Amino acid sequence: MRPAVTLEATRTEVVPMAQSDGRRPRRRHRRNRSGELEIPYDPALDDRSFLEEVEGPPIQRDLPQPYEPPRDDLEEPEEPEAAVYASDYDRARAHAEQKAELYIDAGKKGAVVLILLIFPPLTWLGFLLLIIWGTKLARRYFKLQVEPGLRQRLIEDEVQKQVHVNVVREKVSLEGEHSRDLEQLSASIAHEIRNPITAAKSLIQQMSEEPTSTDNVEYARVAVEELERVERSITHLLRFARDEDMRVAEVAMSDVLDSAIETFRDRAARDGVEITRSFDTEGRVEGDADKLRRIVINLVGNGIDAMTEARVASPRMDVSMGENLAGTEVWVRVKDNGAGIPKELRERIFSPFVTSKSGGTGLGLPITKKLVEAHRGTIEVFSEPGGGTEFVLTIPKRRRAS
Repeated sequence: MRPAVTLEATRTEVVPMAQSDGRRPRRRHRRNRSGELEIPYDPALDDRSFLEEVEGPPIQRDLPQPYEPPRDDLEEPEEPEAAVYASDYDRARAHAEQKAELYIDAGKKGAVVLILLIFPPLTWLGFLLLIIWGTKLARRYFKLQVEPGLRQRLIEDEVQKQVHVNVVREKVSLEGEHSRDLEQLSASIAHEIRNPITAAKSLIQQMSEEPTSTDNVEYARVAVEELERVERSITHLLRFARDEDMRVAEVAMSDVLDSAIETFRDRAARDGVEITRSFDTEGRVEGDADKLRRIVINLVGNGIDAMTEARVASPRMDVSMGENLAGTEVWVRVKDNGAGIPKELRERIFSPFVTSKSGGTGLGLPITKKLVEAHRGTIEVFSEPGGGTEFVLTIPKRRRAS
């Protein structure tokens, strides 16, 4: 291995090659097509390390890339559906090839066994090969033809059994839950109707025993109030049970809210309740204006009743409205600063006959939820004891298909 030649040593070797006039020969360097310098070949300078020291690292130039037109012969990506078909085709072809191999192998071995059975001296060998090869071919045939179908049938049978068991279990569970709901509803209806009727009956009996008593007027007034309570409960129950007709039209929720708030102007002034409104949009939706108004009236009325019974120092009711970011839904928020709803009552707030108001039927909020769901909307309640109650409605602008 020859030692690397330094720059000074190379110059010493090149100087004797100078011309007679003392000048060094002029070396011409040309540039190639890529812009790099080309050094003429010189046997004395044929050393890689020397060239690296003289030239340094190659010059990198950012040259524009030549334009390549799009190729029409590029293969398009395979569609998922086509890939599935190709997979099924490959699977079927492989299965067919295995069957063909099995039949060809069986034919060849059958011919050999038949030949051996013809010659008496080799009959024993023919029977031996028949048993061995026949067993192997039978195993291959079973694995290829019988096993897949048998496995599929066993899986289908087991799936059907499990599905049937699950369906029966779900049916029994739903029937039991439905039966419990009916029992609870029946007990609630009987309680709501029986108590006022019993009170009215007792008062009327008292009046019949003492027809000239001065208290009969008061007894009659209380009896009428109890009967009116029964009538109100039955009316709300029928309204909750039946499906009401919807008169769907394009409605501005701002007009619905203003109309509902206006009905509480006198009562709010009498009870000292401050009602504030904050609307970010007109909130046009497809719905029944009368039923949307009943929803808001029920929520605002419940809030005022709760704050009045709790004797809140500065009762306030905030009604606000806006749209979601996608512009597909309108939300309405009704919030009060009352005493709030206990957790155990909040979890059943939308169940029939659940109420914390004295003289309430417990059907106002269930009817409200039913009307909201009839508009394909949702209703949520947020409340903490001592922190007020907030109801949030979400109504889609366009009614979705049922």
